[in-house]
Amino acid sequence: MAFSDFKTLTEVQKRFEIRDSASDFVSGDNLLNPSEQFLQGLAFARQHLNVFRSEAARCEAIIYPILLENYKAYAERYMLWIREPLVYDGILSGTPDYFVATRSELGKNVVGTPVVMVVEAKKNDFEIGWGQCLAAMIAAQKINAQEINAQNIKEHAMFPVYGIVTDGVLWQFGKLAGDTFTENLTPFSLGDLPRLFGAIDAVFKAAQNGYTATTEQ
Repeated sequence: MAFSDFKTLTEVQKRFEIRDSASDFVSGDNLLNPSEQFLQGLAFARQHLNVFRSEAARCEAIIYPILLENYKAYAERYMLWIREPLVYDGILSGTPDYFVATRSELGKNVVGTPVVMVVEAKKNDFEIGWGQCLAAMIAAQKINAQEINAQNIKEHAMFPVYGIVTDGVLWQFGKLAGDTFTENLTPFSLGDLPRLFGAIDAVFKAAQNGYTATTEQ
């Protein structure tokens, strides 16, 4: 079974006994202006390309450039993986569109600790997108728990795993902490880039801080 086999958030919650909640753990108050180079590149792509014609076009022309621009501030300690398989067991396995993980001590060919999962909402279907994203988040959480146990770090200090589901225009955020999935009440939009960039940066920063706090215990 793969992440893509899950079709709804409810299906994943029932399968893995995940509670749900909702809050603005990412507010719209944090503003971050993209670089001029990024803005020029995005404007060029939207003017000359049909960036929403297909799922592949949205991923390559909109979603990936936005993630990459935000990721640059964290590149020394983290890796942005593109369609890299993530496997916990025969049920929780698959290939997220993107995910952010710590840099492995073994180098850039080895996946470190996954902290942020990103899934494109295929055909603009956010329900399916969140089903797949939460499944990937649970897989990441379980992989991380194995690593924590291997390092003899107390499991109660497990850090949250974050999720992003987007169709390129609308960006939604979630957090998995323990057995509780929290949906961010406020979505963010391509139409307000400073607010969107601020939200993505807040998620990256929260993931970094949570991981660092746990591993330093």
